[in-house]
Amino acid sequence: MAQRRNPSCPHCSGGGLGALGLGVAAGAAAALGTLLGRRALSMARSSSGHPLKHRALDMASGTLQRKYPLEAMNTYLNGFHMYADDMGRQVEASHFCIHLEPDLHQCVIFDSNRPDARLIGIEYIISAERFSRLPEEEKKLWHSHHYEIKSGQLVAPGIPELAEHAYFEDLITTYGKTFHTWQIDRHDFPYGAPQLMMAFTGDGQVDEALVEARDRRLGVSTSKRRQHRADIPTPAVMQDANFWESGRALQTRLEEQAFRRR
Repeated sequence: MAQRRNPSCPHCSGGGLGALGLGVAAGAAAALGTLLGRRALSMARSSSGHPLKHRALDMASGTLQRKYPLEAMNTYLNGFHMYADDMGRQVEASHFCIHLEPDLHQCVIFDSNRPDARLIGIEYIISAERFSRLPEEEKKLWHSHHYEIKSGQLVAPGIPELAEHAYFEDLITTYGKTFHTWQIDRHDFPYGAPQLMMAFTGDGQVDEALVEARDRRLGVSTSKRRQHRADIPTPAVMQDANFWESGRALQTRLEEQAFRRR
């Protein structure tokens, strides 16, 4: 038997239990909004900067919205990059990655693992087999990970060394393509075109002061990591990766051109 609706019933007129759920949700949202407003006001009083309404929206969004792509970034790696055309320009990079496909990772890169970290780039990581099938010119954009891992420069902070070791046994054969969108070594704002980045491939290339500062801050030891990974086999690096080793380099530039209309 169909249930008759009472037009005067606020729970019935909108569709029974569905409307009741919406009513409860609306009431809860209103109460939560009041609570969030109070918390945002407290935050606004404790520090200057963002307008109160922005803080309130951030607080509400952080509580009510799911960020599935970000939640899936379950691996945190810390290492160092150099600009593809200038080894003297080196930056620390905190990667947050997801194993998207069996032969593909995707990572977002920040300048730290702090809540106020600056988003500075992206990296794609692929298997050696997929790299081997890339066009020749495309391969020149990619770098190997063999030295980063064997040297101990690339670390997974907070992960037990045995688990980290097992993870890097697989990652050592992969290749990465990295672009930094913020030249944090020069600017306090993301000026210019994204820049192609590369990884180090041998001793004496990285600025040891950068590594030592990172190690102190994160409580890791690059030298001990290097010793612990001595048993990981070093793969043969495929041709055209680490293109800068040829004495030439690729880098992005902006050029003006005619606009195409439909």
